[in-house]
Parts: sequence; C-alpha cells; structure tokens
Amino acid sequence: MRLALFDLDGTLVDRTAAFADAIATLSHDHSYGPDIEHWLLTELADRAERSDFDRLAATFRLSEPADHLWRVYVDRMAAAVTCRPAVLSSLTRLKDAGWSVGVATNGASDIQRAKIRATGLADLIDGIAASGDIDVRKPDPRLFELAAARCGTQLTPGDWMTGDNPQTDIAGGAAAGLRAIWVRGRPWPDGLATPHHTVDDVTEAIDYLLTHSTE
Repeated sequence: MRLALFDLDGTLVDRTAAFADAIATLSHDHSYGPDIEHWLLTELADRAERSDFDRLAATFRLSEPADHLWRVYVDRMAAAVTCRPAVLSSLTRLKDAGWSVGVATNGASDIQRAKIRATGLADLIDGIAASGDIDVRKPDPRLFELAAARCGTQLTPGDWMTGDNPQTDIAGGAAAGLRAIWVRGRPWPDGLATPHHTVDDVTEAIDYLLTHSTE
C-alpha cells in the first residue's frame, strides 16, 4: 500500500486563523486584559505546550489552575480550527485510490488530536504521530517512522511527505527516505535541497500524488 504522510498545521488545517480566534475567545471568556492576551499571542505563536500555561499562571499570578487553562485552550483551538471541504474531498479521493494516509506533526498530542477530530480529518487518517507522543520532533526521522507504524506499515522508497515547513517537513522527510512535496508559504532557506515537487495548496499535492506517484 502506498503511504502519504502530511503535516497538520499550515498544511491540512489553518492554525494561524484558528489560533487568533482561540486566544481572543479565551481572553474574553476569562476577562483577561490586553497584557495577557498579548502574552498569549506572542508566546504561543509558533506552538503551544501544557508547560506554557504554567508560565502564564506564574507570570500573571492567575488563580485558575494551569491544567484548566490548558484544557480551555485545547477546546478553543478545536472549536476554531477548520479543514476546507476541498481538502477533505481530496483526501477521500486519495483513500479511495488505495493510499494509506498518515499525519506527522510537531505539537502536543492532545491538542493535535483534538484538531483532527474536530475537523473531520479523523475519518480519513490511518495513523497520527505527534511529537508529544515520544518527545521527538520533526525533522527527526523517528517521527516519520512512527507515523508509518501508526498506519500499520513502515517507510519504503516511494512513500511521500507533504508539508509547508522546509526544514521540518521537506528536509526531514527527505532524511527519512521520503519523497517530499512542499506547500509554498514560508521562505525557502538557501542551501536546502529542493523538494521533489512544489505546490501552492495541499489539494494540488494530492492531485500530484494521484497522477505522478509512480515516477
């Protein structure tokens, strides 16, 4: 069975828009002022972990337990994040064509899985590997290997990785022996080997897999 691995944030789902909405909602619901909201937007911009809310509670001497605030944030992100219907439809086509579909994502396990459940992706994904599962982050090849194992297989020549991050997704996927498709958006670093293919949208990547995967 052919294996296609995908990044989650910035590839299958739009974390940026969901993040801004989730922070705004959390801040409003807890009557936080602009100082706390700004801290959250700044400190969690790239990624959020449970320990960040220990820092938040300590910095602003909040009465709410950090565990509670983390769970609220996870819930707000799950409520805010979306996966476009076109992406879900493309993944359905990929599954119908006999592909195994996995996700290899950096991030805390509970929040990444909450996003996948909330967006309808769970019904289309055979296996998920989040960096929080084993405390290993992309570009470490072990995360890609875990994603394949969670799909009931192992990495083989001809498998694919699609993502928006040049270092973690593209260079990391290549280091794990995967062919890589880059979803444009971030600047491409000088000196980094070029991906096998480049697209503007993940749906184009799936179209490419369906038509060129034997190359």
